Amino acid sequence: MPTEPTRLTRVNPPELHTPPGYSHITVVEAGRTAHLAGQCPIGPDGGLVGDGSFNTQIDQVAANALVALRAVGAEPSNVVRSVIYVRSDDTAVLASAWERLNASVIGAAFTSASTMLGVTQLGFRGQLVEVDLTAALPD
Repeated sequence: MPTEPTRLTRVNPPELHTPPGYSHITVVEAGRTAHLAGQCPIGPDGGLVGDGSFNTQIDQVAANALVALRAVGAEPSNVVRSVIYVRSDDTAVLASAWERLNASVIGAAFTSASTMLGVTQLGFRGQLVEVDLTAALPD
């Protein structure tokens, strides 16, 4: 079972609203960090996965992010910042994407400081979701 670095502290000031699963602030006392490029719903063959399907694309993004994190010795619990881009302005779609990501193999990544954005376009034709992660690498 992966462990969280002891130098990681998540803070929710009582003067701010209670966040739905994420933390307002994540503090990393010291150490190395990994900044992942935005993880896209691209399969190993370089093609878009799940054309038109938010759920399929979210699953591929989560799988890709897990591979990237593990390539540098990190796990989702080591993530200190996430930015989620969803190609929609529908709050129900955004909420559904948040729920699916939280239930995914990288769900622990979203307990830290997190931002979700509804956008009009992403980098690949047909792309519906992208996740940008920063992780504190374990000692």
